[in-house]
Amino acid sequence: MNRRDVLGLLAGSGVASLAGCLGGGTSGSGGATTEGSESGATETTGSSSDSDAGELPLVVDTIDAQGSTAGDIQVPVEGTATVLDLFATWCAPCVAQMESLRSLHTEFGGDVAFVSVTNERLGGGLTMDDIRDWWSEHDGNWVVGHDPESRLMRAVRAGGLPFLVVFDATGEITWTHRGLASESNLRQAIEDAR
Repeated sequence: MNRRDVLGLLAGSGVASLAGCLGGGTSGSGGATTEGSESGATETTGSSSDSDAGELPLVVDTIDAQGSTAGDIQVPVEGTATVLDLFATWCAPCVAQMESLRSLHTEFGGDVAFVSVTNERLGGGLTMDDIRDWWSEHDGNWVVGHDPESRLMRAVRAGGLPFLVVFDATGEITWTHRGLASESNLRQAIEDAR
């Protein structure tokens, strides 16, 4: 086991008891709130006002990795429903979230844009190759981005990781979830946004 794996295990185990990596609760859009069953996390449905959503859309650098090419992408993707997954390589629930994201990408990827973004800063033992390796190891096969300034996290008012946001084709936030989301809840959010 290499140093990154050990650090990831320690970090993941230290925060896994929290809802998500950094806490559970509602964040982001204003609408009806529903208690989630996963990790005590909460999800929010309904549209948000511009003041709730922050400075969206944002352009994020993309990574040359499995299913992704180097460049940039606008989030949310213009003219299509978009699933935004905010993650970190050290976050144990983020690993678990990848399973449902892979399944739903297979199901909806032709009609819905999937974008996963990490805000991790490079250095201190973390390299871009580490992010690429994590992405490949967990079978990510859609656009992966890097936002070390955490602009997306601030814009969607993400208070923890993993954090999921579903946008409709007009760019409005229709659903957010902090913590590990069930595949069925995320599927319903995607269907509602299409």
